[in-house]
Amino acid sequence: MLQTEDVAIHYGGVKALDGVSLTIEKGQVCGLIGPNGAGKTTVINAITGRRRLTRGKVLLDGEDVTALDVVARRKRGLSRSFQHTSIFGGMTVRRQVELASYQAGVEDSAADAQAILRELDLMRLADSRAGGLGYGEQRRLDLALALVGRPKVLLLDEPMAGLSVSESHDLAQHLKALAARWEVSVLLVEHDMDVVFGISDAVTVFELGRVIASGLPAAVRADPRVREAYLGSAA
Repeated sequence: MLQTEDVAIHYGGVKALDGVSLTIEKGQVCGLIGPNGAGKTTVINAITGRRRLTRGKVLLDGEDVTALDVVARRKRGLSRSFQHTSIFGGMTVRRQVELASYQAGVEDSAADAQAILRELDLMRLADSRAGGLGYGEQRRLDLALALVGRPKVLLLDEPMAGLSVSESHDLAQHLKALAARWEVSVLLVEHDMDVVFGISDAVTVFELGRVIASGLPAAVRADPRVREAYLGSAA
């Protein structure tokens, strides 16, 4: 569903990404981990068209989208969230999800919004102002905004940041179930290792803009280079 082939982004002599190749299958949750500054957010920016590539290409469902801008990629089913929530505090939960759905070109935005709110257990808060929600609920609303139009691929940049342990695991389980039911492919950047290894079908590890390991969670966790570079000897 999503492929990057030899993707590189160089700023002069600095190699933010250097030959990154990823593959994510339909309905698969792929965790992306690595130390701060390893290039995790940069690869999401590269995939979504927010950073110009030095070389390489991005394929979405077999189509080369490398030359397309952010909006065109979104309309083809490539969506993302950001590290900081992008909600509008003065609007109701329902209204802003409907508006996001309309802007994404969904014909029946009201039905689309209702399905997403129900999926993420937000219907009970549909007519509440977003600014009055708890932080965990705001994070869930942020995920809802990324899901309008049922994207093919969802790129999540630390969606559990700032959540309690119970909130993180609850949101993670919703995400895992949704990926399976809607057959959404998910690339998950997250620092909570329990979440990543708990819900991911595959895990990729970054170090200094390069992939140092990729595969099944158990194999990646046991990889000596991964343990040395990131997880530590206690892994």
